[in-house]
Amino acid sequence: MDIYLLDQIVKGRYQQHDKILDAGSGTGRNIHWFYYNRYNIWAIDREVEQIEFIKQLYPNLGMQFTVSEMDSTPYLNDEFDHIVCNAVLHFAKDENHFLGMLAEMVRILKVAGSIFIRMASNIGLEKIAVHQESGIYAIPDGTQRFLLTRQLIELILDDFSLTLLEPIKTTNDQDTRCMTTLVLQKN
Repeated sequence: MDIYLLDQIVKGRYQQHDKILDAGSGTGRNIHWFYYNRYNIWAIDREVEQIEFIKQLYPNLGMQFTVSEMDSTPYLNDEFDHIVCNAVLHFAKDENHFLGMLAEMVRILKVAGSIFIRMASNIGLEKIAVHQESGIYAIPDGTQRFLLTRQLIELILDDFSLTLLEPIKTTNDQDTRCMTTLVLQKN
């Protein structure tokens, strides 16, 4: 489990009766604790193989795991109390794709619900991450990623009616990659 997600669990952010979505679940590493503590956890991932894998790992919740793109989910407006989106959004194709995925998460989140986002950012790498186009940067670890920036955070807070529940946290991996954590609440 991501340590910053564990921090939110320890702080009591999530309750057993809450409906929680792991958006971009991958192999389900952030589902494990919720599953074994009997939380109401749901998951989407665009990869069929990943969803089939987590259905085998967590068989009692198989019906709650769905293959879906993040910018067009099968859920109703205001359906979830919380959304966890860990290490996913930096795979956005461009800024429009990123904003589309964020808009979809906000649409399916209840008012006063939270979104946990952890993604690659240029915060701490401003002088060495090289902008390519539309939010995609070449970073010192040798990859190209869509990066969260301070300006994008301001846009998110203004345009999506979201507020920060926690201070912005960024981890710098020896100036090769930075990961930023946002914990946001829908107003």
